[in-house]
Amino acid sequence: QVQLVERGGGLVQTGDSLRLSCAVSGRTFDSSVMGWFRQAPGKERDFIAAIGWSGGSTYYADSVKGRFTISRDSAKNTVYLQMNSLKPEDTAVYYCAAKSGSIYRRGGYDYWGQGTQVTVSS
Repeated sequence: QVQLVERGGGLVQTGDSLRLSCAVSGRTFDSSVMGWFRQAPGKERDFIAAIGWSGGSTYYADSVKGRFTISRDSAKNTVYLQMNSLKPEDTAVYYCAAKSGSIYRRGGYDYWGQGTQVTVSS
């Protein structure tokens, strides 16, 4: 049973920073891609960023490039999303997900966490 557990959401103000974490258990993700997505109320779930476990290659959506950073600690099987200069439009439920394959393909994720709420007040 693969489990992904996100932590770190909360209520912050515009311009603040927040770091989300996603702990993976139940499977070795040596060759897996980890991704972060978000879903705002009434909107579809959107891709934010992805990282490969082995090479550390990263890929970002244009909407967060330069403000968000994805990283991973392979020893802890944990992926992080550092979010800086947060804006009200970043308010959403944030999900981590895992898959095999290319980080540059935004779909195809097989495993998902339960999500963590991030709210940015103006």
